[in-house]
Amino acid sequence: MRFDVLTLFPELFAPFMASGVTRRAYESKQVEVVLWNPRDFAQGNYKRVDDRPFGGGPGMVMMAEPLSACLDAALAARGSSAPVVLFSPIGETLRHEAVERWSASEGAVLVCGRYEGVDQRFIDTRVTHQVSLGDFVLSGGEIAAMALLDAVARLQPGVLGDEASHVQDSFNPSLDGLLDCPHYTRPEQWNGQGVPAPLLSGHHVQIERWRRDQRLAITAARRPDLIAAARAAGRLSKADEVVLKKKL
Repeated sequence: MRFDVLTLFPELFAPFMASGVTRRAYESKQVEVVLWNPRDFAQGNYKRVDDRPFGGGPGMVMMAEPLSACLDAALAARGSSAPVVLFSPIGETLRHEAVERWSASEGAVLVCGRYEGVDQRFIDTRVTHQVSLGDFVLSGGEIAAMALLDAVARLQPGVLGDEASHVQDSFNPSLDGLLDCPHYTRPEQWNGQGVPAPLLSGHHVQIERWRRDQRLAITAARRPDLIAAARAAGRLSKADEVVLKKKL
Protein backbone atom coordinates (compact mmCIF):
# COMPACT_ATOMS: atom_id res chain seq x y z
CA MET A 1 0.00 0.00 0.00
CA ARG A 2 1.40 3.37 -1.03
CA PHE A 3 0.20 6.90 -0.35
CA ASP A 4 1.85 9.76 -2.23
CA VAL A 5 1.23 13.05 -0.44
CA LEU A 6 1.37 16.37 -2.29
CA THR A 7 2.12 19.03 0.31
CA LEU A 8 3.87 22.37 0.61
CA PHE A 9 4.94 21.36 4.13
CA PRO A 10 6.44 17.85 3.93
CA GLU A 11 8.36 18.48 7.16
CA LEU A 12 5.10 18.18 9.11
CA PHE A 13 4.94 14.46 8.37
CA ALA A 14 8.32 13.37 9.79
CA PRO A 15 7.37 13.43 13.51
CA PHE A 16 3.95 12.01 12.72
CA MET A 17 5.39 8.92 11.00
CA ALA A 18 8.02 8.39 13.70
CA SER A 19 5.68 8.52 16.69
CA GLY A 20 3.19 6.20 18.34
CA VAL A 21 2.20 2.65 17.59
CA THR A 22 1.35 3.34 13.94
CA ARG A 23 5.02 4.09 13.19
CA ARG A 24 5.35 0.30 12.77
CA ALA A 25 3.23 0.51 9.64
CA TYR A 26 5.42 3.22 8.11
CA GLU A 27 8.75 1.70 9.17
CA SER A 28 7.80 -1.70 7.74
CA LYS A 29 6.40 -0.09 4.56
CA GLN A 30 3.07 -1.80 5.13
CA VAL A 31 1.87 1.72 4.54
CA GLU A 32 4.45 3.45 2.37
CA VAL A 33 4.26 7.24 2.40
CA VAL A 34 6.09 9.27 -0.27
CA LEU A 35 6.11 13.06 0.09
CA TRP A 36 6.05 15.45 -2.86
CA ASN A 37 6.34 19.24 -2.76
CA PRO A 38 4.53 21.08 -5.58
CA ARG A 39 7.04 23.93 -5.18
CA ASP A 40 9.66 21.64 -6.69
CA PHE A 41 7.63 21.64 -9.90
CA ALA A 42 6.90 25.38 -10.05
CA GLN A 43 8.37 27.66 -12.69
CA GLY A 44 10.58 30.73 -12.26
CA ASN A 45 13.13 31.84 -9.71
CA TYR A 46 10.56 32.19 -6.96
CA LYS A 47 8.96 28.77 -7.50
CA ARG A 48 5.53 30.30 -7.14
CA VAL A 49 2.68 27.94 -6.33
CA ASP A 50 -0.13 30.42 -5.58
CA ASP A 51 -1.63 33.60 -7.00
CA ARG A 52 -4.45 36.08 -6.43
CA PRO A 53 -7.98 34.86 -7.23
CA PHE A 54 -9.71 36.11 -10.35
CA GLY A 55 -12.65 38.28 -9.38
CA GLY A 56 -10.87 39.61 -6.33
CA GLY A 57 -11.25 38.63 -2.70
CA PRO A 58 -8.96 37.79 0.21
CA GLY A 59 -6.24 35.19 0.24
CA MET A 60 -4.43 33.30 -2.47
CA VAL A 61 -5.27 30.24 -4.58
CA MET A 62 -2.99 27.30 -5.33
CA MET A 63 -2.12 27.24 -9.02
CA ALA A 64 -3.13 24.31 -11.22
CA GLU A 65 0.14 23.87 -13.14
CA PRO A 66 2.58 23.11 -10.27
CA LEU A 67 0.05 20.75 -8.70
CA SER A 68 -0.57 18.97 -12.00
CA ALA A 69 3.15 18.57 -12.71
CA CYS A 70 3.72 17.28 -9.20
CA LEU A 71 0.86 14.82 -9.58
CA ASP A 72 2.26 13.58 -12.89
CA ALA A 73 5.60 12.87 -11.20
CA ALA A 74 3.94 11.03 -8.33
CA LEU A 75 1.86 8.86 -10.66
CA ALA A 76 4.90 8.12 -12.83
CA ALA A 77 6.84 7.03 -9.76
CA ARG A 78 4.00 4.73 -8.75
CA GLY A 79 4.01 3.19 -12.19
CA SER A 80 0.23 3.02 -12.38
CA SER A 81 -2.89 5.10 -11.99
CA ALA A 82 -4.29 5.75 -8.54
CA PRO A 83 -7.17 7.59 -6.88
CA VAL A 84 -6.40 11.28 -6.34
CA VAL A 85 -7.86 12.56 -3.08
CA LEU A 86 -8.31 16.23 -2.24
CA PHE A 87 -9.22 17.17 1.33
CA SER A 88 -12.02 19.71 1.03
CA PRO A 89 -15.06 20.97 2.99
CA ILE A 90 -17.31 19.84 0.16
CA GLY A 91 -16.01 16.28 0.29
CA GLU A 92 -17.67 13.19 1.70
CA THR A 93 -17.23 13.00 5.47
CA LEU A 94 -14.64 10.37 6.36
CA ARG A 95 -16.27 7.45 8.16
CA HIS A 96 -15.21 4.01 9.33
CA GLU A 97 -16.57 2.25 6.24
CA ALA A 98 -14.44 4.44 3.97
CA VAL A 99 -11.36 3.90 6.16
CA GLU A 100 -11.84 0.15 5.85
CA ARG A 101 -12.00 0.45 2.07
CA TRP A 102 -8.83 2.53 1.94
CA SER A 103 -7.08 0.12 4.32
CA ALA A 104 -7.71 -2.74 1.90
CA SER A 105 -6.68 -0.74 -1.18
CA GLU A 106 -3.36 -0.13 -2.91
CA GLY A 107 -3.35 3.46 -1.63
CA ALA A 108 -3.85 6.81 -3.31
CA VAL A 109 -2.39 10.23 -4.01
CA LEU A 110 -3.38 12.68 -1.28
CA VAL A 111 -3.50 16.37 -2.23
CA CYS A 112 -3.14 18.81 0.66
CA GLY A 113 -4.60 22.18 -0.25
CA ARG A 114 -3.54 25.47 1.34
CA TYR A 115 -4.55 29.15 1.31
CA GLU A 116 -8.07 29.88 0.04
CA GLY A 117 -8.14 26.67 -1.95
CA VAL A 118 -7.07 25.04 -5.20
CA ASP A 119 -7.71 26.22 -8.76
CA GLN A 120 -10.97 24.54 -9.73
CA ARG A 121 -9.58 23.45 -13.08
CA PHE A 122 -7.11 21.15 -11.32
CA ILE A 123 -9.95 19.71 -9.24
CA ASP A 124 -12.17 19.17 -12.27
CA THR A 125 -9.51 17.43 -14.36
CA ARG A 126 -7.28 15.59 -11.89
CA VAL A 127 -9.11 14.88 -8.61
CA THR A 128 -11.15 11.68 -8.33
CA HIS A 129 -12.24 11.87 -4.66
CA GLN A 130 -12.89 14.69 -2.19
CA VAL A 131 -12.85 13.96 1.54
CA SER A 132 -13.78 16.05 4.58
CA LEU A 133 -13.14 15.47 8.28
CA GLY A 134 -16.25 17.41 9.26
CA ASP A 135 -17.95 20.77 9.23
CA PHE A 136 -14.96 22.95 10.02
CA VAL A 137 -12.01 24.40 8.12
CA LEU A 138 -8.31 23.65 8.66
CA SER A 139 -5.32 25.75 7.57
CA GLY A 140 -4.40 23.00 5.13
CA GLY A 141 -4.99 19.42 4.15
CA GLU A 142 -1.99 18.01 6.00
CA ILE A 143 -3.84 17.28 9.25
CA ALA A 144 -6.64 15.63 7.29
CA ALA A 145 -4.10 13.52 5.37
CA MET A 146 -2.49 12.44 8.64
CA ALA A 147 -5.91 11.50 10.02
CA LEU A 148 -6.58 9.24 7.03
CA LEU A 149 -3.09 7.73 7.15
CA ASP A 150 -3.35 7.04 10.88
CA ALA A 151 -6.81 5.47 10.57
CA VAL A 152 -5.60 3.24 7.72
CA ALA A 153 -2.29 2.30 9.37
CA ARG A 154 -3.84 1.08 12.61
CA LEU A 155 -5.98 -1.41 10.69
CA GLN A 156 -2.96 -3.13 9.16
CA PRO A 157 -2.01 -6.58 10.58
CA GLY A 158 0.57 -6.45 13.36
CA VAL A 159 0.50 -2.68 13.82
CA LEU A 160 -1.46 -2.62 17.07
CA GLY A 161 -0.14 -4.56 20.02
CA ASP A 162 -3.37 -6.53 20.30
CA GLU A 163 -4.98 -7.64 17.05
CA ALA A 164 -8.40 -7.35 18.71
CA SER A 165 -7.90 -3.69 19.62
CA HIS A 166 -9.40 -2.09 16.53
CA VAL A 167 -12.20 -4.66 16.41
CA GLN A 168 -13.57 -3.08 19.61
CA ASP A 169 -13.40 0.47 18.26
CA SER A 170 -16.41 2.71 17.95
CA PHE A 171 -18.22 2.35 14.60
CA ASN A 172 -16.71 -1.09 13.96
CA PRO A 173 -19.11 -3.64 12.42
CA SER A 174 -18.18 -6.09 15.20
CA LEU A 175 -19.90 -3.66 17.59
CA ASP A 176 -22.78 -3.29 15.15
CA GLY A 177 -21.62 0.23 14.35
CA LEU A 178 -22.24 1.48 17.89
CA LEU A 179 -20.04 3.74 20.01
CA ASP A 180 -17.69 1.98 22.40
CA CYS A 181 -18.34 1.59 26.12
CA PRO A 182 -16.44 3.29 29.00
CA HIS A 183 -13.17 1.72 30.14
CA TYR A 184 -11.55 1.55 33.60
CA THR A 185 -8.15 0.54 34.98
CA ARG A 186 -6.26 0.53 38.29
CA PRO A 187 -6.65 1.73 40.99
CA GLU A 188 -10.04 0.28 41.84
CA GLN A 189 -10.88 3.44 43.80
CA TRP A 190 -9.89 6.88 42.51
CA ASN A 191 -11.03 10.20 44.01
CA GLY A 192 -13.89 8.43 45.73
CA GLN A 193 -15.10 6.81 42.52
CA GLY A 194 -15.16 3.07 42.04
CA VAL A 195 -15.27 0.71 39.10
CA PRO A 196 -18.71 -0.61 38.02
CA ALA A 197 -19.39 -3.88 39.83
CA PRO A 198 -19.97 -6.03 36.72
CA LEU A 199 -16.39 -5.38 35.57
CA LEU A 200 -15.08 -6.78 38.87
CA SER A 201 -17.33 -9.84 38.86
CA GLY A 202 -15.13 -12.06 36.72
CA HIS A 203 -18.34 -13.24 35.04
CA HIS A 204 -17.76 -13.03 31.30
CA VAL A 205 -21.42 -12.99 30.24
CA GLN A 206 -22.28 -10.36 32.84
CA ILE A 207 -19.35 -8.21 31.75
CA GLU A 208 -20.28 -8.41 28.08
CA ARG A 209 -23.93 -7.59 28.83
CA TRP A 210 -22.85 -4.52 30.83
CA ARG A 211 -20.61 -3.37 28.00
CA ARG A 212 -23.33 -3.90 25.43
CA ASP A 213 -25.83 -1.98 27.57
CA GLN A 214 -23.39 0.89 27.93
CA ARG A 215 -22.74 0.99 24.19
CA LEU A 216 -26.45 1.09 23.51
CA ALA A 217 -27.12 3.81 26.08
CA ILE A 218 -24.23 6.03 25.00
CA THR A 219 -25.02 5.63 21.31
CA ALA A 220 -28.71 6.36 21.86
CA ALA A 221 -27.82 9.52 23.80
CA ARG A 222 -25.02 10.78 21.56
CA ARG A 223 -25.62 9.31 18.10
CA PRO A 224 -29.21 8.12 17.71
CA ASP A 225 -28.59 7.88 13.96
CA LEU A 226 -26.27 4.94 14.62
CA ILE A 227 -28.99 3.19 16.61
CA ALA A 228 -31.40 3.70 13.73
CA ALA A 229 -28.87 2.28 11.27
CA ALA A 230 -28.20 -0.77 13.46
CA ARG A 231 -31.92 -1.37 13.87
CA ALA A 232 -32.57 -1.05 10.13
CA ALA A 233 -29.78 -3.59 9.49
CA GLY A 234 -31.34 -6.05 11.95
CA ARG A 235 -28.37 -5.88 14.32
CA LEU A 236 -30.31 -5.19 17.53
CA SER A 237 -31.60 -8.10 19.57
CA LYS A 238 -34.77 -8.20 21.69
CA ALA A 239 -32.57 -7.73 24.77
CA ASP A 240 -31.02 -4.66 23.13
CA GLU A 241 -34.44 -3.18 22.45
CA VAL A 242 -35.47 -3.74 26.07
CA VAL A 243 -32.38 -1.85 27.23
CA LEU A 244 -33.06 1.00 24.83
CA LYS A 245 -36.67 1.24 25.92
CA LYS A 246 -35.62 1.52 29.56
CA LYS A 247 -32.98 4.15 28.81
CA LEU A 248 -35.40 6.20 26.73
